[in-house]
Amino acid sequence: MDVRSHPFFCFKILKNLIKYSLYEKNQSINLLHGPIFKSLSLLAIPIMATYFIQMAYNLVDMLWIGFLGSGAVASIGVSGNFMYLANGLVNMPKIGSQALVGQSLGANNQEQTKNYIQAAFQSSLFFALIYGIIIIVFQKYLIQLFNLSDPAIIQDAQNYLWITCGFIVFSFVNQIFTGILTAAGHSKSTFIATTTGLVLNLILDPVLIFVFNLRVIGAALATILAQIIVTLVFLYNAKNLDLFRNIRILSKPELNHISEILKIGFPSSVQSMLFTCISMYIARLISSFGAISVAVQKVGSQIESISWMAADGFSASINAFTSQNYGAKNYDRVKQGYKTGMLVVGLWGLLTTAVLIFLPGPIFSCFIHETNILPYGIDYLIILGYSQLFMCIEIATQGAFNGLGKTLPPSIVSIIFTSARIPMAILLSHYLGVNGVWWAISISSIIKGTILVIWFILYSKRRLIS
Repeated sequence: MDVRSHPFFCFKILKNLIKYSLYEKNQSINLLHGPIFKSLSLLAIPIMATYFIQMAYNLVDMLWIGFLGSGAVASIGVSGNFMYLANGLVNMPKIGSQALVGQSLGANNQEQTKNYIQAAFQSSLFFALIYGIIIIVFQKYLIQLFNLSDPAIIQDAQNYLWITCGFIVFSFVNQIFTGILTAAGHSKSTFIATTTGLVLNLILDPVLIFVFNLRVIGAALATILAQIIVTLVFLYNAKNLDLFRNIRILSKPELNHISEILKIGFPSSVQSMLFTCISMYIARLISSFGAISVAVQKVGSQIESISWMAADGFSASINAFTSQNYGAKNYDRVKQGYKTGMLVVGLWGLLTTAVLIFLPGPIFSCFIHETNILPYGIDYLIILGYSQLFMCIEIATQGAFNGLGKTLPPSIVSIIFTSARIPMAILLSHYLGVNGVWWAISISSIIKGTILVIWFILYSKRRLIS
C-alpha cells in the first residue's frame, strides 16, 4: 500500500502545514524596490498555487459526490451556482480594499491602511449576513428556478445550498484576508492557509459522506469546516503582523472608508456576477446540442483553466505591485511593472495557444477516451486556443487597472463583450452547430484583450506621468 494513500499521511501533512503557517516568520515581498521580475514572480507563484488549490476544493467534492450518483452531482452543481454569485458579491469589498490597502501601504500611511482593512472586514461581514439570510429564507424558491423534477435531488440541492451559503461568512472573511495579504506582499500566507483547508477537506469528505453516511450534507459540512479552519489560520497569522494590529471589527463603521472601498469594487462585483449569469445561459445553450457537447465543454474548460489560472496569478501580483507603487507615486515603476508582467503573461499565452492548436488530440485524449467524442474535443481546443494569448493579457491588464483603483474600464469591456457572447453564440451556432458557441467565446476574448490593452496604454500615457 502506498503510504501517501493512508489517512494518517493526510493528517501529517495537515499538521506540518499548520505548524509552518503558525511559526514561520511572515516576510512580505518588497514591491517598491529591487528587481521587478523577481518581485512579481515571488508574489505570483504562491497566488497561482492558491488558485489551483481552490479549484481542487471543487474537484475533491465532486470526486466523492460522484460515488453517490448523478443525482447528487446535479444537486451540488445547481446549488453551486449561488456560491459563484456569492464570490461576485464579496469581490466588492475584496477588490476595493486590495487596491486601497496597497496604495496606502505604498504611501506609507499606516492609519489609512488600518481604516481600509477594518472597513473591508465590516462590509464583507454585513454582505455575508444579508446573503446568508436570503439564502436560508428563500432556498426553496431559488432551487425551483432550475426546474428540477426529482424530489430527492431538490432536497439535496436545498441542503447543500443553505449549509454552504448560510455559513458564507467564513468564505467572505477568507477572501478579504487573501486580498489584503496579497496587496501587502504576503501571498505565501494565503497559500499556506488555503492548502491547510484543502488537506482538511480531503480528510473530512469521505469521513462525513460515507463513514457518517451524511451524503450531500456531509460534503457541505466538510467544505464549511475546512473554511473555518482556513479562517482560524488567517486569524492566528494576523496576530503576528503589524498590518492587522489595532483592527476593531466591532467598532462603529466609518462609512466614508466603506464607501471608498465599495465604489472601487462595485464594477468588478457586477462584472463577476453578470459573468456567472451569462455562463449559466451559455451552459444551457450548449446542453441543447446533447450530452457530448456538455462533456466536451466540461473537460475542455478544465484543460483551458491551466492557462487563465496562471494569468490570474500574475494579474494578482501586478495588482499588488501597481497599487503599492502608484501609492508611492513611482509611476515609471508602475509602467515598467506592467510591461514586465505583460511580457511574462504574453509568453505564457503564446505557449498555451500553440499547445492547444497544435496538440489538441493528445491533450484531450488524456481525459476522454471515447473515439466518437475526440473530434469534438479537438475542435473545442483549437477554437479556444486562438484566444488564449488575448485572454491572458486581458486578465493581466485588469489586474493593473484594479491596482490603480480604476476598476470601471475592465468592467465595461468585460460586461459589453461577455454579454455579446449570447447573441453571437445563438447566431453562429445556427450555421456552425456547437462550434459556433466556441467561436463566440473565443472571438469575444480576442476583442476584450485587444481593447483593454490599448485602453491601459493610452491611460498610462496620459495619467502616469512622473
